[in-house]
Amino acid sequence: MRDLGVGFGYLLAGQRWVGRHGRQYGFGLLPGLITVVLYAAALTLLAVRGEDAVAWATPFADHWSSPWQGLFRGLLTVVLFALGLLLAVLTFTAVTLLIGQPFYENLSAKVDRDVSPDGTAPESGLPLWRELWVSARDSLRVLVRAALWGVLLFALGLLPFVGQTVVPVIGFFVTGFFLTEELTAVALQRRDVDLRARLALLRSRRTLVWGFGTPLGLAFLVPFVAVFLMPGAVAGATLLARDLLGEDEEEGQEDDDVSSAPHSPPPSGSTSPAR
Repeated sequence: MRDLGVGFGYLLAGQRWVGRHGRQYGFGLLPGLITVVLYAAALTLLAVRGEDAVAWATPFADHWSSPWQGLFRGLLTVVLFALGLLLAVLTFTAVTLLIGQPFYENLSAKVDRDVSPDGTAPESGLPLWRELWVSARDSLRVLVRAALWGVLLFALGLLPFVGQTVVPVIGFFVTGFFLTEELTAVALQRRDVDLRARLALLRSRRTLVWGFGTPLGLAFLVPFVAVFLMPGAVAGATLLARDLLGEDEEEGQEDDDVSSAPHSPPPSGSTSPAR
């Protein structure tokens, strides 16, 4: 359970890091603002047309007596919007990272140099177009996994009591895991860690991942909060990635944001991928 606190510490550490690097933070707001506008338009359309979509998908309920038809379709409309909101949270990070790829790569590298003992940061050596392609491809593969979880949670959400209590909690932990995967991908891709290896690393430290990603996912549900937290989330995810790979920080570093997120040793048998 200690890892839960460590993961949350990295989330706070990242926010403090960008708070002291105002220029990096300012540029980092732009991709999030663009993404919020796009998602707000999509969710508004879903809220306005969701009832019509449910009616179209449930023709068998056309002749149900009142109030059962209204209750049934009303419940499905609420669940459909909740699913759309969950998918928006799950994919917001991927879309924002894709839009802001050059900036976030630069921000992550600066964090690495700031805490690295030798003041250097790993570089992928790939051209920008290739990095964008790899990021988009991996994000799509992660989105498929997240969508499968979304469909499963949608189905379970129809169960009485369990669907309104246990399922939402599971949904937030699932959201936290995939959010963390997308955010740590910025630092791990520069280290040539592919998607399968990234997922294995995250699964080996699930409580650390949940401590970082689950509160972030909850915060992202508040309108516009995601925009302001994204730059710091990338910075914190870089620190978390270093922990996952067992990379040492600079001894005696004075930055209190890093010292507030203590590192724990890498999982048994893990090794840092070749850079």
